[in-house]
Amino acid sequence: MHPTSHRPFSPGPATLEEVSEGIYAYLQPDGSWYLNNTGFLVTRTGVISVDATSTERRTRAYLEAIHGVTDRPVRTLVNTHHHGDHTYGNYLFSGATIVAHDKAREELLAAGPPANLGLFDDVEWGDVELAPPFLTYDSGVTLWADDVRCEVRHVGMPAHTTNDSIVWIPERSVLFCGDLLFNGGTPFLLMGSVAGALEVLETVIRPLGAETIVAGHGPVSGPGLVDDIADYLRFVLDVAERGRAAGLTPIEAARETDLGPFAELTDAERIVGNLHRAYLELDGAERGAPIDVVAALQDMVAFNGGRPLTCLA
Repeated sequence: MHPTSHRPFSPGPATLEEVSEGIYAYLQPDGSWYLNNTGFLVTRTGVISVDATSTERRTRAYLEAIHGVTDRPVRTLVNTHHHGDHTYGNYLFSGATIVAHDKAREELLAAGPPANLGLFDDVEWGDVELAPPFLTYDSGVTLWADDVRCEVRHVGMPAHTTNDSIVWIPERSVLFCGDLLFNGGTPFLLMGSVAGALEVLETVIRPLGAETIVAGHGPVSGPGLVDDIADYLRFVLDVAERGRAAGLTPIEAARETDLGPFAELTDAERIVGNLHRAYLELDGAERGAPIDVVAALQDMVAFNGGRPLTCLA
């Protein structure tokens, strides 16, 4: 019997955690599908936000949390990547400059607005309007929170997606890493690269030595989270190599795999999507190459006992 994503409960309320003076993490339990983290920095003249959330209701709640700390406006919104849980709420940041990697804009526009297609539990999205980043960069840009330097960097290769960026605040040793890291949830590499994600962790994230890491999902953590996710990625690559050598499809390989310590992570069905991606690259595709996302998600639903994937957004 494989773990499934069926969790018959409602997540708790979002929490606000000041991780360094004037720097906040906004955490949405339980960190599963579309329940992402955001964060913000308060300056003398305004607020810098790292990501939006997935629905109108949740983004309005996030904005209320910001307003509970300061009455200054959000002047800058950084999207760490294009996925809707981090970008669908962009349109509610009236007057803010929306900043992201070039490909984040392209991918968000290509994906279009949210829709309930039966692959996930239906979500009340609200009146979402696509608001793509309109200040984009190739490799990175520096933001200043008063005199605190915030380095916004594209990670240089496909990882979680083709367009992942981090926000690194070296003076405070605080890292907002988007979905390059999940804390308590299964990583998801379908639209990026498993091998690329591992390389990013080892060559980009780990060398920073961040003391405080705000993952894209789950509680605030320390540097040990990098080891945990790297272990999972190596596990996926190993399963993919053995499964492909045995002539198994990604879902067959997933069904024959003992997730071991990773079975405790939420959204275990992501192993199937991750194997779809790993197989594609073992077959010679470039990292981040286009993939049949719907077919992979349908396999994930099948792995989940045929039920739509649990989404509590």
